[in-house]
Amino acid sequence: MSAREKILNAIAINQPELTALPVMDRNVLIRYEDVYAQFKKVLESIGGKVELIQKITELKNKLIADKASGNFVVNAIAAIGEVDNQVVSFTASELEKVERAYIRGTVGVAENGAVWIYESQMVNRLLPFICQHLIIVIDKPAIVPTMHHAYDSVDVAREGFGAFIAGPSKTADIEQSLVIGAHGARSATIYVIE
Repeated sequence: MSAREKILNAIAINQPELTALPVMDRNVLIRYEDVYAQFKKVLESIGGKVELIQKITELKNKLIADKASGNFVVNAIAAIGEVDNQVVSFTASELEKVERAYIRGTVGVAENGAVWIYESQMVNRLLPFICQHLIIVIDKPAIVPTMHHAYDSVDVAREGFGAFIAGPSKTADIEQSLVIGAHGARSATIYVIE
C-alpha cells in the first residue's frame, strides 16, 4: 500500500459523525418594517444605486439610448429588448469592452443589499463581473429580509452557477482606502419594479 493510499484510508476511517443541521427559529430573525427601504439604504451605503420604477418597459428607452451611444452594451432581459445571445460563448478578452450590462435578478436581500442572479439570467457568467456598469432589475415583492429567507427562495442546485451581487466592485485592502470598481463593475444600479 502506497503512502497516498494509507493517508486516504486513514481519512476515510476517521470521519466525524454526521450532525443534523440546526433548526432555525424564523421568529427570531431580523425583521424590517419596510424591506425595500432597508434594501435601498444598505445598497446605497455600499456604493450602489436603487431606483423604483413602475414597469420594466420603462427601461426600453434607456437600453435603446445606451446601444445608440456606440458603446458595447449587452442586454440579457427579453422584456426590454432583444437578448444578446451571441455573447454566450464570448471569452473574457471579447467581453472586456462591455460598457453596460442589463441583467434580471431573482431575489434581493434587505439585510445586505445583495441580489441573487442565476447563470441563465447572466447570458454569460462573466458578464456581471466584467462590465463597467451593471444594471440589475428585480421585482419589489422579491426583496426578502435576510439571507435565510433568500436561501429559502433560491434553488442553488437549479443551475451550475449563480451569485449574490451586492453593489459595484470594491476593495479597501490597499492603504485602507476604499476603491470602487477595482476588479469588477464600477457602478451597480438596481431597478426595483413596483
